Amino acid sequence: MDPHVRDCIRSYTEDWAIVIRKYHKLGTGFNPNTLDKQKERQKGLPKQVFESDEAPDGNNYQDEQDDLKRRSMSIDDTPRGSWACSIFDLKNSLPDALLPNLLDRTPNEEIDRQNDDQRKANRHKELFALHPSPDEEEPIERLSVPEVPKEHFGQRLLVKCLSLKFEIEIEPIFASLALYDVKEKKKISENFYFDLNSEQMKGLLRPHVPPAAITTLARSAIFSITYPSQDVFLVIKLEKVLQQGDIGECAEPYMIFKEADATKNKEKLEKLKSQADQFCQRLGKYRMPFAWTAIHLMNIVSSAGSLERDSTEVEISTGERKGSWSERRNSSLVGRRSLERTTSGDDSCNLTSFRPATLTVTNFFKQEGDRLSDEDLYKFLADMRRPSSVLRRLRPITAQLKIDISPAPENPHYCLTPELLQVKLYPDSRVRPTREILEFPARDVYIPNTTYRNLLYIYPQSLNFANRQGSARNITVKVQFMYGEDPSNAMPVIFGKSSCSEFSKEAYTAVVYHNRSPDFHEEIKVKLPATLTDHHHLLFTFYHVSCQQKQNTPLETPVGYTWIPMLQNGRLKTGQFCLPVSLEKPPQAYSVLSPEVPLPGMKWVDNHKGVFNVEVVAVSSIHTQDPYLDKFFALVNALDEHMFPVRIGDMRIMENNLENELKSSIAALNSSQLEPVVRFLYLLLDKLILLVVRPPVIAGQIVNLGQASFEAMASIINRLHKNLEGNHDQHGRNSLLASYIYYVFRLPNTYPNSPSPGPGGLGGSVHYATMARSAVRPASLNLNRSRSLSNSNPDISGTPTSPDDEVRSIIGSKAMDRSCNRMSSHTETSSFLQTLTGRLPTKKLFHEELALQWVVCSGSVRESALQQAWFFFELMVKSMVHHLYFNDKLDAPRKSRFPERFMDDIAALVSTIASDIVSRFQKDTEMVERLNTSLAFFLNDLLSVMDRGFVFSLIKTCYKQVSSKLYSLPTPSVLVSLRLDFLRITCSHEHYVTLNLPCSLLTPPASPSPSVSSATSQSSGFSTTVQDQKIANMFELSVPFRQQHYLAGLVLTELAVILDPDAEGLFGLHKKVINMVHNLLSSHDSDPRYSDPQIKARVAMLYLPLIGIIMETVPQLYDFTETHNQRGRPICIADDYESESGSMISQTVAMAIAGTSVPQLTRPGSFLLTSTSGRQHTTFSAESSRSLLICLLWVLKNADETVLQKWFTDLSVLQLNRLLDLLYLCVSCFEYKKVFERMNSLTFKKSKDMRAKLEEAILGSIGARQEMVRRSRGQLGMYTISSPSERSPSGSAFGSQENLRWRKDMTHWRQNTEKLDKSRAEIEHEALIDGNLATEANLIILDTLEIVVQTVSVTESKESILGGVLKVLLHSMACNQSAVYLQHCFATQRALVSKFPELLFEEETEQCADLCLRLLRHCSSSIGTIRSHASASLYLLMRQNFEIGNNFARVKMQVTMSLSSLVGTSQNFNEEFLRRSLKTILTYAEEDLELRETTFPDQVQDLVFNLHMILSDTVKMKEHQEDPEMLIDLMYRIAKGYQTSPDLRLTWLQNMAGKHSERSNHAEAAQCLVHSAALVAEYLSMLEDRKYLPVGCVTFQNISSNVLEESAVSDDVVSPDEEGICSGKYFTESGLVGLLEQAAASFSMAGMYEAVNEVYKVLIPIHEANRDAKKLSTIHGKLQEAFSKIVHQDGKRMFGTYFRVGFYGTKFGDLDEQEFVYKEPAITKLAEISHRLEGFYGERFGEDVVEVIKDSNPVDKCKLDPNKAYIQITYVEPYFDTYEMKDRITYFDKNYNLRRFMYCTPFTLDGRAHGELHEQFKRKTILTTSHAFPYIKTRVNVTHKEEIILTPIEVAIEDMQKKTQELAFATHQDPADPKMLQMVLQGSVGTTVNQGPLEVAQVFLSEIPSDPKLFRHHNKLRLCFKDFTKRCEDALRKNKSLIGPDQKEYQRELERNYHRLKEALQPLINRKIPQLYKAVLPVTCHRDSFSRMSLRKMDL
Repeated sequence: MDPHVRDCIRSYTEDWAIVIRKYHKLGTGFNPNTLDKQKERQKGLPKQVFESDEAPDGNNYQDEQDDLKRRSMSIDDTPRGSWACSIFDLKNSLPDALLPNLLDRTPNEEIDRQNDDQRKANRHKELFALHPSPDEEEPIERLSVPEVPKEHFGQRLLVKCLSLKFEIEIEPIFASLALYDVKEKKKISENFYFDLNSEQMKGLLRPHVPPAAITTLARSAIFSITYPSQDVFLVIKLEKVLQQGDIGECAEPYMIFKEADATKNKEKLEKLKSQADQFCQRLGKYRMPFAWTAIHLMNIVSSAGSLERDSTEVEISTGERKGSWSERRNSSLVGRRSLERTTSGDDSCNLTSFRPATLTVTNFFKQEGDRLSDEDLYKFLADMRRPSSVLRRLRPITAQLKIDISPAPENPHYCLTPELLQVKLYPDSRVRPTREILEFPARDVYIPNTTYRNLLYIYPQSLNFANRQGSARNITVKVQFMYGEDPSNAMPVIFGKSSCSEFSKEAYTAVVYHNRSPDFHEEIKVKLPATLTDHHHLLFTFYHVSCQQKQNTPLETPVGYTWIPMLQNGRLKTGQFCLPVSLEKPPQAYSVLSPEVPLPGMKWVDNHKGVFNVEVVAVSSIHTQDPYLDKFFALVNALDEHMFPVRIGDMRIMENNLENELKSSIAALNSSQLEPVVRFLYLLLDKLILLVVRPPVIAGQIVNLGQASFEAMASIINRLHKNLEGNHDQHGRNSLLASYIYYVFRLPNTYPNSPSPGPGGLGGSVHYATMARSAVRPASLNLNRSRSLSNSNPDISGTPTSPDDEVRSIIGSKAMDRSCNRMSSHTETSSFLQTLTGRLPTKKLFHEELALQWVVCSGSVRESALQQAWFFFELMVKSMVHHLYFNDKLDAPRKSRFPERFMDDIAALVSTIASDIVSRFQKDTEMVERLNTSLAFFLNDLLSVMDRGFVFSLIKTCYKQVSSKLYSLPTPSVLVSLRLDFLRITCSHEHYVTLNLPCSLLTPPASPSPSVSSATSQSSGFSTTVQDQKIANMFELSVPFRQQHYLAGLVLTELAVILDPDAEGLFGLHKKVINMVHNLLSSHDSDPRYSDPQIKARVAMLYLPLIGIIMETVPQLYDFTETHNQRGRPICIADDYESESGSMISQTVAMAIAGTSVPQLTRPGSFLLTSTSGRQHTTFSAESSRSLLICLLWVLKNADETVLQKWFTDLSVLQLNRLLDLLYLCVSCFEYKKVFERMNSLTFKKSKDMRAKLEEAILGSIGARQEMVRRSRGQLGMYTISSPSERSPSGSAFGSQENLRWRKDMTHWRQNTEKLDKSRAEIEHEALIDGNLATEANLIILDTLEIVVQTVSVTESKESILGGVLKVLLHSMACNQSAVYLQHCFATQRALVSKFPELLFEEETEQCADLCLRLLRHCSSSIGTIRSHASASLYLLMRQNFEIGNNFARVKMQVTMSLSSLVGTSQNFNEEFLRRSLKTILTYAEEDLELRETTFPDQVQDLVFNLHMILSDTVKMKEHQEDPEMLIDLMYRIAKGYQTSPDLRLTWLQNMAGKHSERSNHAEAAQCLVHSAALVAEYLSMLEDRKYLPVGCVTFQNISSNVLEESAVSDDVVSPDEEGICSGKYFTESGLVGLLEQAAASFSMAGMYEAVNEVYKVLIPIHEANRDAKKLSTIHGKLQEAFSKIVHQDGKRMFGTYFRVGFYGTKFGDLDEQEFVYKEPAITKLAEISHRLEGFYGERFGEDVVEVIKDSNPVDKCKLDPNKAYIQITYVEPYFDTYEMKDRITYFDKNYNLRRFMYCTPFTLDGRAHGELHEQFKRKTILTTSHAFPYIKTRVNVTHKEEIILTPIEVAIEDMQKKTQELAFATHQDPADPKMLQMVLQGSVGTTVNQGPLEVAQVFLSEIPSDPKLFRHHNKLRLCFKDFTKRCEDALRKNKSLIGPDQKEYQRELERNYHRLKEALQPLINRKIPQLYKAVLPVTCHRDSFSRMSLRKMDL
């Protein structure tokens, strides 16, 4: 058997030797928390109960609310004094469960122990399983396992042929299907032949057809399309039995007869049938072309995809063809690379997921005899796509062909390969099979061969016998494949078509009737023998077939012969041939020559010209069909076989010339075609490797080909890399090469012809021809689609030892189910086979040779090796493992596994590559990035096979090189980023923990290298135990720490250096370095080897310094607390940090990392600059901060508590406080979000993050633009922009942008993470996880707090930090917490208070208040357990307070205040639950035996009842939740009730301020604050007499006249000295200042800038007294703003609109007959408020009940319907007496401190509203309110009402004054407004004005009144008119100056009117009343309406 064939077969069948690292999946690259596995690991989590999720049950809750609304609205249902009923309620309610043993006096230690046990029970073991992994792309350290090498398929279509029916059925029809690509002009599949004839029709052919093999009966086929496009057609061709007549005649009956007319044409049909019968009998073995049609594939696929049915019926007929051909746009992609991934193609052409379609093809085109060639077919197909297709004009043959098209199933049953082998699963060989149809891809496909395939396709194309003498018209060609020249030597290797035998010895082409030069469209498929000789050839015999039956004419007459030899110079002969045809049988020994050779004495057609065109195509995984590859393989094989001389082409190569030829053939491999190189890649690489390992002996000399082979490999690999870009993984590894190394590569055996070592080959016998007769056939070998072999016909002709059988035996001897067999894998621990066939290789070892070649190579070879370093590294590692395995050295100590020489080579290699990285990272960014990761993976692999100490020394080498370079760089970020990648990959080793020697006590199971023999291991303190180490060393990156825990030291040092705020330009790497640590911890957490807590504690020890590092970063962490309305996070000021010398990382350590021992801070380039004081911190992103904090929590959770405690004891107070700050932040960071909040925020956030990422990547490094982008996203606290020199190199693939890489997967927004609309279930799952995370995180924080407290107890110092502990505890209570956490939290809080009672009651009084608030808040929880714990805590708090000083005034006060503020602010507050808690507290008090005799129980009872009272008021408030005015009234009333307890009144005033601010009533909010300030001032002035403080309320009068009600003058005023009174934080000077500042801010928001000034008048003296220039400057700045706003906004200010609202009707309860003035926002229309109130009360009482009274007349109660509710709303204006107008000058004056309002109502004496001028009266109503507006509420009661009635003449006077005023205003307006002026003028002088000025004058001035009382009015009106005419004249004059020429006429008209008016008025105006001008009589002055006219102060 040919050695090359043998090698190929072996390559396809040999077992793979795969190296699997047993624990590899436990390395960080496969961290289950980052994969989808996290979900599975989260199963079975308990659902944590959160109060925020337990919303009250929607329906009932709503009903209750509605009931409440309908109830009476009286505020005073229960007078405040009805204690009795309230207590009755409380006594009858039920308490919650009491906590057992709460009141026992247990020693603190015991309590701690119990709490500890309870906290530690049922904890979640793995913290990281609850924390989603950081949002990274594929983690850099994950190397995906390469794809298994397998047979290539494109997208697969299943086509089923169902039926074929013509109008008449008279003879059998034969069909074939194939795919064509019009654009590429290429047939892209072999033919599929199918037979849909009925049995009766088949019967006609019985004499000619041998019995059909089952394989030829297939009716369904699977087509593969690698490059689907719009140009693919499915072409169906039909043939029939040859008959006399051309195709047209034969097709005629099919076109004219219709099935429907069968009976009519019965006779004609009978005749046709008998004719057909005769032809079948006689010419049954010949065919003629008949008809064809084509289907545009993409039309079917795309229309099937869009229709909504499960399977689509598509009818195609020429009538409707318009659509189907033209509608699809031809959108094949432009300019695509021809090298694409295997299943690529247009996006629009996806064949994998369309709906199955059933097609019915109704029209066939008759085949034109002269247009059979493929060229013609492409023209037709192109034409079909045009709208005006020529084909449409042709007359079709009507028929019905039904086919199904669907995506092929994954593993179809009963499937045959193109070689007719069965594919597994093939349950029954009698079932009709499905054929896989071989694809001829439209463009090259780059996939290595993995299966044996050896096929030949022969395409006879045309024949030209025009010049041949004699009769030759009906020509057929017989094709045979011969192995000799005797006619009997034809081989049965031609595949049958349909319904015939499987293989035959000959094939005939179809006949074109009476055509001397026919075209053919045949495809003849041949199975090539494995080994070809020079005698194999194709023989073509041409026959003339006589169709008519004549006497003694034979059926067929041979008319010519020609042939093609199969081998030429040892190469397969294929391609296009134009052959001469001989007229007579060829002579002896013709087969070795080609017919072109003129043989003597032969006759040729047409003078030996080429007349027969034929194409031969091979599809073979044996024949390379590439001259360069052929030559190389031939030479190598010749060496193997020692067969000389070698014949290659026309050359004979002698042995002495062999070496040069071999070298040149290796070099020439570069010239070969890429496609064959890829197809034979595995074999090629194997051979090159063999040449390295086994230098050939040529002419007795050993020839060293190592270098040549190395170069050839490097260039092949680079060629693949460049040309097959689509095939790379994220590390730039080409997948074909990766698969080669992983699966195919194995150490070659160095002895020729012996089986290669290895399992199945590793000691078993290798089957060769021993199983020659095995009943098995070569299979198509492949993993996914492994095939079974079954064979119905084992003895194929040929002797058993023929090469084919040999192939079969080699392939067959493998159990054919390749899926498991090929993977004989050896894991680290396999037992090794002792017996290895053949001795072990004694020649060179591949890895040693490879390392050597690599080290010595230079120039372009070295460059190309560097480009693809990963390949050589991985090859080397696999070679090393195999070597150890085959030599049984896997158990040998690591030190002695490899020779010194090899180790030196490796060290040299690593060192030079490291220096390449350092020197080239700025130029060849992408290459260096690949090189860097390759090197890291290599070292990671070496850790598994080489000595640990040696590998560490290599890592150190790399580090040294990088560090020395860092110093000289202005921007180190890129290099540091590379180093991070390097470190991350190295540390992803599965034995990372063991490599770090966590310490001698820890022996993780199955350590990979028990070799502790390396020097470092010996000395590194395996012997030392924890106790001896100085505790600080364990927590700092000290030298001993970094020596012992080498890799962990590197990781933490990187973290410390990058997070250091002074590290210049490393900001962008934060996320990257944090992710590295996060990933490591997360993978330790989930590692089953470390699940035991003791072991985990040892692992955590490796990370203790992390705590310190994170403490250093506190000022930079993202502030998660901001979202809380709490005071921001309690962080010490940055200066404290600086001042403290005990920084966690010493400067020297940071330097040591950089590779030097002395800090060279003088170097300007050094990136660890000395810290500058007051530096600005860059803030970390929320995501990074969260990752860091979860790491911190993990260490705190798993570290040994005693170790932590020892360390805490050593820390300074400042450091401990910083730790507490950190914990405080953690609480906020991991707070639980409510489920419904998730729903809303979800969508928004995800898309935003993604956008942010892209933005970041596009914008490159951090520049100002980026900072802006970030700011706009609110991510920056303080931020320094790096100067341009610090930008990363612009082109770098890793800028400082947290290492975003642009990869294909990045740029297509990764859809999977982007699923915005998560399902309900997903959201609930998220909530479940978050709930558990929040609980666990908080419990860890609680554990840590307990350790801190113990530290304090032990050392008995540092009490000062207890306040911090308490702060964190309280903060955690304030956040959203689960019931589980809260009960532990309360237990800890109780223990803390009992250990340090004075802490709360004497030092941290603020905290005491907070604690009371939190406890009360939880007492009203809807969850029982939380309530019972909170009540217990509250009760003990009172009790402890009482025990200190026999009363618990402080707690009493605080609790009452807390309740008030709770009630005031909390929306979802539930009094029912609180009532239960109060009852529980009462119950404790009753059961408390110890204190029974004291006053304690009574005091508790008093307190509880008082609280209950407040509660009841609150319930009322709840009823009015919807009615803002009523709500504020209630709060107002409650506050009034607290007049005697200043703290509580203050609380309620603040609640009111809060409510007002919510509704944007800033003026009211400001008033509340002013009242609060006044209240505080009252009490402060009692407490301490300071000149600069306000003297109580009086000081505030200027701000508001209402403030005096805050004065503390009543008898029951408490003295502020009493314990617990005025102890709140506001009753201090700073509290007062705070209130006033807030008030000023609110006034400013309300636009009342004058009031701002008044407020600051009170503030300024205080600041002046404190010499606080900074504050003063701020205040004066604000004053300047305020005054300038007054100036700017002059005339544009609006404060409010006022309405009188009266309520009438019993339905209103105590509002009945009440009148209020409502203050509404400025510019509120009457309709608006009317609509609001009507709507509101309508909802409450029912819309039909509420009525709005439309007029403003006095309401008569008797006339109203008692069952209705009436609301009267009137617009009112502020009203001032004349004397007031002197002071109220500005807009502000006229709208501030208002107590009187007026509205007017017109009437006549007979009851109508309006009448004639002389009978028109007007009523003015003046209302006085109880308080001045603005007040602390928006509606104020009307306390007084007076009415003034104006007589008609007074009404006229008012009207005229108003008109005159308007005129004056319009005239003097600046800038002038002509339109307005003309409007006013028109109204004044226009003649048409009804009731105009003239009429008024005529009615009232025409005669002197008789009643002397009216004299004065008459005179006043007369003067008014005088003024009026003067104003008119001014206005006219003004108008004249304003108008343009176009308005002149109009002006004249106005002037005419004016003169008319003046003349008419003249006599009336000039008549004086003589009586008035006498001496003045003493008149008794009534305070009549006249003197109170509000219109007095005018410029008359």
